[in-house]
Amino acid sequence: MAGGGGGGGISPLGPAPPMWYHRDLSRAAAEELLARAGRDGSFLVRDSESVNGAYALCVLFQKHVHTYRILPDEEGFLAVQTSQGVQPKRFKTLPELVSLYLQPSQGLVSTLLYPVDREETALTDDRDYSDGEDEKPALPPRTTSTSTSPGPDTPTESAPAANGLSTISHEYLKGSYALDLEAVKQGASSLPHLNKTLVASCKRLNGEVDKVLSGLEILSKVFDQQSAFMVSKMIQQSVNQGGDQELENLVTKLAILKDLLSSIEKKALKALQDMSASSPGSPPPLSMRHSKAIPVQAFEVKLDVYLAELTKIGKSQKYTLSVDVEGGRLVVMKKVKDNQEDWTTFTHDKIRQLIKSQRVQNKLGIVFEKEKDKSQRKDFIFASAKKREAFCQLLQLMKNKHSNQDEPDMISIFIGSWNMGSVPAPKSVASWVLCRGLGKTLDELTVTIPHDLYVFGTQENSVCEREWVESLRSMLKEQTELDYKPIAVQTLWNIKIAVLVKPEHENRISHVGMSSVKTGIANTLGNKGAVGVSFMFNGTSFGFVNCHLTSGNEKIARRNQNYLDILRLLSLGDKQLSSFDISLRFTHLFWLGDLNYRLDMDIQEILNYINRKEFEPLLKVDQLNLEREKNKVFLRFAEEEISFPPTYRYERGSRDTYVWQKQKATGMRTNVPSWCDRILWKSYPETHIVSNSYGCTDDIVTSDHSPVFATFEVGVTSQFVSKKGLPKSSEQAYIEFESIEAIVKTASRTKFFIEFYSTCLEEFKKSYENDSQNSDNVNFLRVGWSNKQLTTLKPLLSDIEYLQDQHLLLTVKSVDGYESYGECVLALKSMIGSTAQQFHTYLSHRGEETGNIRGSMRVRVPSERMGTRERLYEWISVDKDETGGPKGKSTMVSRVGHETSVVRKQLGELGKVSEEGERSSKEETAARPKQDTSDGDSSICKNSYNNPAYYILEGVPNQSAAAELLPPNTAANPPSAKAPPPSAGARTKPLSAASVPPHPRRPLAGHSARGISEEGSSEDDGGAGMGGGGVTGTVGSTLNRPPPDFPPPPLPKGALEMVSEAPFSKPRPLYPDLAEVRIPPAGPGGPLAHGDGFRRGGVGSGGAGALDDQSCSVLQMAKTLSESEFTGQPPRAPSAPPLRGQPMGLGLDACRTFPPRNPITESIAEDMPEEALWGSSSSSLSVGESSVGEWLQRLGLERYEQGLLHNGWDDLEFLSDITEEDLEEAGVLDPAHKCILLESLRQQQQK
Repeated sequence: MAGGGGGGGISPLGPAPPMWYHRDLSRAAAEELLARAGRDGSFLVRDSESVNGAYALCVLFQKHVHTYRILPDEEGFLAVQTSQGVQPKRFKTLPELVSLYLQPSQGLVSTLLYPVDREETALTDDRDYSDGEDEKPALPPRTTSTSTSPGPDTPTESAPAANGLSTISHEYLKGSYALDLEAVKQGASSLPHLNKTLVASCKRLNGEVDKVLSGLEILSKVFDQQSAFMVSKMIQQSVNQGGDQELENLVTKLAILKDLLSSIEKKALKALQDMSASSPGSPPPLSMRHSKAIPVQAFEVKLDVYLAELTKIGKSQKYTLSVDVEGGRLVVMKKVKDNQEDWTTFTHDKIRQLIKSQRVQNKLGIVFEKEKDKSQRKDFIFASAKKREAFCQLLQLMKNKHSNQDEPDMISIFIGSWNMGSVPAPKSVASWVLCRGLGKTLDELTVTIPHDLYVFGTQENSVCEREWVESLRSMLKEQTELDYKPIAVQTLWNIKIAVLVKPEHENRISHVGMSSVKTGIANTLGNKGAVGVSFMFNGTSFGFVNCHLTSGNEKIARRNQNYLDILRLLSLGDKQLSSFDISLRFTHLFWLGDLNYRLDMDIQEILNYINRKEFEPLLKVDQLNLEREKNKVFLRFAEEEISFPPTYRYERGSRDTYVWQKQKATGMRTNVPSWCDRILWKSYPETHIVSNSYGCTDDIVTSDHSPVFATFEVGVTSQFVSKKGLPKSSEQAYIEFESIEAIVKTASRTKFFIEFYSTCLEEFKKSYENDSQNSDNVNFLRVGWSNKQLTTLKPLLSDIEYLQDQHLLLTVKSVDGYESYGECVLALKSMIGSTAQQFHTYLSHRGEETGNIRGSMRVRVPSERMGTRERLYEWISVDKDETGGPKGKSTMVSRVGHETSVVRKQLGELGKVSEEGERSSKEETAARPKQDTSDGDSSICKNSYNNPAYYILEGVPNQSAAAELLPPNTAANPPSAKAPPPSAGARTKPLSAASVPPHPRRPLAGHSARGISEEGSSEDDGGAGMGGGGVTGTVGSTLNRPPPDFPPPPLPKGALEMVSEAPFSKPRPLYPDLAEVRIPPAGPGGPLAHGDGFRRGGVGSGGAGALDDQSCSVLQMAKTLSESEFTGQPPRAPSAPPLRGQPMGLGLDACRTFPPRNPITESIAEDMPEEALWGSSSSSLSVGESSVGEWLQRLGLERYEQGLLHNGWDDLEFLSDITEEDLEEAGVLDPAHKCILLESLRQQQQK
């Protein structure tokens, strides 16, 4: 605590903390309080965020906040930090120091005039009883956890007793103590009143000890006859004891219990060893066995063929794909006439690539190597999307098993969260670890494949730590026949987290850390709070947080505060990264637990929706989703789509009934069914993570919560060892910055510098002070650093294979207080090249968005160090052809050593992507599913301070407005321009553009997209020093822009005026104190990514949707902003609703310069039907699908569209040779309907 210490034993706060002292108030919250006070000379003191034991004096003057550091010296005296050479004035206490500066002319910017007092919270607000189940919080387990580490979770003062015993002690000291004193004065040799107090205090303990002794009586008779007699005797005595002997008997019983517990285990072990010595030989222990061999799995599929091939074949063909993981083979078997079979066997090294269809979720392309440098692609239709995923998982497992790599590229992680309801678990919880139940579950063919890591988070878990871990290990051994190793276990009262790892990975785990934070009553009780574990898996850092937040439907603000406290106080990860909260300290952070957010809807409506299995309306009123949309909690975290019923509050013993009412002393309490139990994650940009399952069990009924599970496929990096040794000076790689510009939300006008952190740097580096600074709004500050202010960074290793996995953490700090005003993370992968590339991302601090940052940088890698290899997770890609209709030209992503091109007949005139930069953005968007939302997901709040439209960046024209006002004919036919050719030395990239259909919202006025190649030009947006040249096309011309993966925010009044100006000119001021408004580019035009399929409430399909919420402010906005009205957006093609965890605000992905060399496994678009992605005007986009849909609609048989598409009949030309048998398999069983369809197709063929 900052308030500790002080000279001569005196508290630095004086006898009592003054009201102007705000303890651990954040910098942003302090600025908000001062802005609210509004008078020059208003001041407060808070704890420093940068130095423990120091303080920050914050003063408001001329609408700006000035911060002065108050530092303690070695003797504990306090002084305001002064400039060099000025003698500081020293004080024993903080009130003494402040009293000096209440006088004029003491060197501050203003005399301290008006103290801003802290807001005292009522004690009743802190009461938090566990889900309304108990009147008092459950006591912690009696067994003390050895893993509980000191830190922020250990209170410095003893917590007040929660059971009323302190009241008994107080009564004695106030009253009976005097009577005992009087008795002693008169010569008494005993203290009857104290004895009576002690007996009353220990009454519960007496009963508990009797229970324990009774429970151990039989064990003592079997294994320890000597103590058995004493145990039985004490139990008899306790029945008829009383009077003065009661306390003495209790002490005796405790002594016997101590002896029994310390000896019983040793004596039992000896007895069992004696028994086993005389018994016949037993089988070898389970730990000696190997894991189960994975049997050969067969998949029934159909070959997906096209018109040219159909004429030869006559009808669709059925195949069987058999995967032999252990043998490393894939057998493709074709059924031919007379029950004969024709098969081909491919070894694992001959399977070049798997290409998932983005539009048809059960379709997969497989590229086989035929001869040297020649490949063949075959597309197959699986029975379901789940079967396709199981097939891909098995093939990845096969590839991994037979890889010649020593270290894995990818691991699978199981995460489970369960509020156990303070009762032990049932005998079997197999369905939990096998992900069986409701929601997105794994296919039965793959559920038994062991995961590399298992993470179990429990709440209200009354089982002792050791017993719980052993039960988990034995359960995993039973399911997998592997002896999983516990690498970390952390407990806080009844909140537990346990991480177990496959034995083969035990040596890959290092830097294990554990911590806990209490958020219960007065933040001193551990009945609510969090436990966390962190470690390195080879070169990748992981963090796991399990929490139990405040219960109660109305306690949203307190839950939000619990989250922020945990984020700030949980001490995990690299200690060098203390400037960053835990959401930025790890490559992958997983947050699980009973978050206790509820549904804001009438109970009867909720039950009706649940009965109909309609979860979408409920998710729109889910408190966690609503708070995330306001950027209050879990900033840039992702969550998989919820497709299972609420997990709380069930009747114990069944899963058929929700119990939503409970009679309390204070009246009837309502606990509506809710998704209290959740699993979220946040990953660094340009990393690989895919959520394969998210659901809950339906057969574990001991608690009123159902266990929740999720599984993830996560890319990991190895501890890189360069084959070329340490770089010589001529082979040194460099990270160079041309310029950086940041906008921070602050009323301060101090100077700033940037600190750079990375595992690829020997130590953190600092920039010089910013050399440009201006503001158009009192609550915002724009600061800039030119090239000469920025340090060139030298990575430890110069190999591209190493650097493309590295990330750079930046923190913007003030010169006056060395406190952070915002942090961010950048991936080096996109920055590698000989020309500067642009980046643009958001800044956050203490879990809140505090601004944004952009700049121009490059990572120069010497040509000798350019060699790289394919990662296992890059082996699966997403077919870009699917975004433009099934018959457009498709070029597969080029791969080292072979390049496959599949040419299909083109239907109609489709617009072509004119620039590689555009394709780059599209491919990345599709290729990075449900991934790190760490560079996206800003939600938009109407009239809100968090609205990204308020982030002001020079020279970014209003793309959104331009898009809406283009004439329809221009919008529909964008001109195409040729992409700049890649220069020498650029990595292999696809050269022919993928076909993309025209879309009314795609063309946008403004500057062109960057080239994708390393030598490609930078984006020229008029920003100072942001990289020049290379703009394709004329100023003001209509160009194809990379499709953003979010809808634009609502446009402020007057924003439309900006369109008529030249795209590079500075936009006209919209408000007297806001010079430019940066609005992200519009248009959905590409597959959605970074999300998880949840459509946010409040954002309609094309509406100006946003929540009317003004509570998101960190500062009070200038009046003109907070009262400005947002106009509805002009009519446009309906866009996809944004996904939860997906960027909605800043156009962050526009900074991508090229995608990962090979696209990554899966796209979020696969989790949603085509209509949901493109809106109702998708006819021009999906030629195949919508043509089939229109044809069926014309015939009045649109009900069969889904079945036909599911079976791969996605185009009219493709349909021309469909048979009756195929129609039946697609669900057309009515003979009359079959006749209508076949006759219509025949007539079309004749035409």
